[in-house]
Amino acid sequence: MNMTNKPLKKLLKRFSSGRVYAHCDVPCGIYDPHQAQVDAHTIIRMVMLMQNLDKNSAEYLQTYTRYVDVKEKHGESLKHEVRVIWGDYFKPKHLEQFPELNDLVWEIMRDASNARQHVDLEASKALLKKVQRFAEIFFESKGRKHKKVTAPYPTGESIVILAD
Repeated sequence: MNMTNKPLKKLLKRFSSGRVYAHCDVPCGIYDPHQAQVDAHTIIRMVMLMQNLDKNSAEYLQTYTRYVDVKEKHGESLKHEVRVIWGDYFKPKHLEQFPELNDLVWEIMRDASNARQHVDLEASKALLKKVQRFAEIFFESKGRKHKKVTAPYPTGESIVILAD
């Protein structure tokens, strides 16, 4: 390292607050419920795979553990995505327009935690339905038309997208 970088590095180290994570407190204005829906589909798929594993396989434990890890990560990602949109995008006027919104978000948070704790296909599909309703409310709050289409994933479920 050359001498000119030393004082700068010391200064940055002294005043650094550590790593910061955000989406996005600028605010950037970029919000989209798509990732939450993908996360819900991933949870469903992991449950499907877990239920179909051969328990007599030599790789059962390793594979099952990987599926659990993916399910956990997507459950937390789903909660994060919904929390950011709910907390940063939605305003009191949206709560007047969509009085179910707060309860829906609470149910999504609770159901996503439940999906992380259990291997329950029907509960995971119910979570997806709530996340889809959240996506519909999001698009409606922007005055955008939306539609449900068959998702291109092996879950056999649908996804809410913009219609226009």
